[in-house]
Formats: sequence, structure tokens, C-alpha cells
Amino acid sequence: MSSYVGIVLISHSPKIAEGLKDLIRQVMTDVPIETAGGTDDGEIGTSIEKITSAIAEADKGEGVLLFYDIGSAKMNAEMAIEMNETEKALLVEGPLVEGAYVAAVESGMGKTLQEVHDAVKKAF
Repeated sequence: MSSYVGIVLISHSPKIAEGLKDLIRQVMTDVPIETAGGTDDGEIGTSIEKITSAIAEADKGEGVLLFYDIGSAKMNAEMAIEMNETEKALLVEGPLVEGAYVAAVESGMGKTLQEVHDAVKKAF
């Protein structure tokens, strides 16, 4: 089995993160995708612990791209990257839905972390 660049979907809403994962799974079934939606108690917000855990789960050796929605999601993602043990986690400045979708397709084509990141940046 090939290893793909993983994707972490960070949203203030657990429903948004899970819904986006479901959408991407319609076309890309092998790419590791983890969600970090909502707070630890399921409320609207973000959680560094959830993001850190999602990074670890999504990283199968090829690195991880993190997509976020608004406000504190970016700050918490940046802190989670610093706290995580992998050096191959990149935060993507781009649209959550479209960016994550493009990243999943590019990852599924076997591209490297930097290639997937660059493809998303170029698209948006």
C-alpha cells in the first residue's frame, strides 16, 4: 500500500469538518483524512489537543497538510504543529472546502508534501 500525504480538517464546527471529510471520501478513499472539529466537549470552537491528535493520526510518513476555517483555528493549528513531533506538517492558507479537496486529489496522485502544498497554493 502506498503512503499518501495526510490531510487535517480543522473547523469550529464538528459537523463542517465531518461533512467535508464525507464529501472528499466520495472521490478519494485512500488518502488519510482526519478531522478536528469543535472543542473537546463538542461545542463550537477549536481544540489544540484535537488538532495534535489529528496530525498524528493523519501522518502516515509523508507529512500532513492542515486546513482551517476561521479565527482561532489558525492560531491553534500553528500551536499544534509546534507541539507535534512531526516536522512534516504544513498549514495551508486557502479555502477549507476547495483547498482540502484539491489536496486530497493531489495526494492521491502520490505527490510529495511540498508538491501537494504548492498545487493548492497555485489553485487559489
